[in-house]
Amino acid sequence: MASHRRPKQPSRTRVTVLTTAAAAAVVLSSQAANAAPSEKLTKDEVKAKVDKLYEETEQATEKLNGAEEKQEKLQKEISTIQDNVARGQAELNELRDSMGLAAAAQYRTGSIDSSLQLFLSSNPDDYLDKASTADQLSAQQVEALKKIQDKQRELAQERAEASDKLKDLAATRTELAKQKKAVQTKLSEARETYNTLTAKEKQEIADEQDRANRSSTERVDLGNTGSASGRAAAAFSAAQSKIGVPYVYGATGPSSFDCSGLTSWAYGQAGVGIPRTSESQATIGTKIYSASQLQVGDLVFFFNDLHHVGLYAGNGQILHAPRTGTVVRYESMSTIGGPFMFGVRV
Repeated sequence: MASHRRPKQPSRTRVTVLTTAAAAAVVLSSQAANAAPSEKLTKDEVKAKVDKLYEETEQATEKLNGAEEKQEKLQKEISTIQDNVARGQAELNELRDSMGLAAAAQYRTGSIDSSLQLFLSSNPDDYLDKASTADQLSAQQVEALKKIQDKQRELAQERAEASDKLKDLAATRTELAKQKKAVQTKLSEARETYNTLTAKEKQEIADEQDRANRSSTERVDLGNTGSASGRAAAAFSAAQSKIGVPYVYGATGPSSFDCSGLTSWAYGQAGVGIPRTSESQATIGTKIYSASQLQVGDLVFFFNDLHHVGLYAGNGQILHAPRTGTVVRYESMSTIGGPFMFGVRV
């Protein structure tokens, strides 16, 4: 006779385990189905991405240069004010000493003026307002006290100015740290991206860069465009002497340069001081908006934020320090990677 016993039911614990495992399997299966396979960028894609990061690095570098320039300027201004305050304090002390000697002489003769007694024990400002009209001071004493008042006011103004500049300096140093971090971050991203390439691909890119550097420093037709001026010609000649020198962010020569470091150094060799950053350099001289009107030695600016500058070399070429991984070299204005904005004739 057949058995009609009900089959044994699995325990609640076992059901829970099985259900959880099944759910996990479904989730993992779904993730596997939806996950995009890791895509390796091609050599050209990596190079384009790295070049873009280097461009952004240069942009951050110019902001860093600006913060450094401002910091240096503030430090000089603060130093000058502090020197002025020190000299002013010495002059004030001499004035006070002279008044003190006058009081001592009068005291020895028993005729010390009550006004001098008051001056020697308090600030003379309030007293002059009250006593000058009462003819309690001699003309000589009034003049001496007025000099002291003027010197006190001058010192108070200079100390207030120094205090404001010290606050500005603190803010500038904070901005400087921020921009340094931005530059380092961009360079790190570029290195990480570049390191995704194989050794063979890295060598191919290096060879391409070497060929580009050689061709742009040795075989460039500059035409016969004249220089803008004698100092422009001298600046351009100085820059030519640095062809092949490496780009280094923040560098101002003579063994490495960034873009505005090269132009400021070159004009410095011609005896012309120009600002440190590309943005500041764009504010000097006479602007030239037509590329056809450019002359050798003119400063040329690119990108909407003017973060890149070079020297016009003639025949549509510029001489510049392009970016990390390159050297000072000639390059066509059409291949800079950003629009030509205008030139500046110094």
